[in-house]
Amino acid sequence: MLARDIMTQKPITVQPQTRVREALEIMMNEDIRHVPVVEGNRLVGMVSDRDLRHLAFPMLLQDTDATPALAQAVGDTMSGGVVNTTADADVDDVIDLLLEHKVGALPVVDEADGDLVGIISYTDVLQAARGRI
Repeated sequence: MLARDIMTQKPITVQPQTRVREALEIMMNEDIRHVPVVEGNRLVGMVSDRDLRHLAFPMLLQDTDATPALAQAVGDTMSGGVVNTTADADVDDVIDLLLEHKVGALPVVDEADGDLVGIISYTDVLQAARGRI
């Protein structure tokens, strides 16, 4: 089985200039934990609920002390140099990357140009494995 078989195509993304507050709202509203950061279609980073969790509660409480952090651009808080995979990667290799790097999701990029084509999370892997083990 290949990554393309179980990845989420056309994932929700943000841009580096997207404000942290907006990224948190997207994660909460869409019930997702990982959001690729793109410029155009090119992957430049990743932001996760782990990166922003210290701001989620203050945001919900409308804590004015958190306002400056929430107004920051995602590009200032995202993880750069993101571990990623390609659509043709074997799912076993995807699992190895998830475990090795202790991440919950991997962006899937086009091998030729680095454009984002999907995202694969541990949830996608578990759903694919259901009933097979």
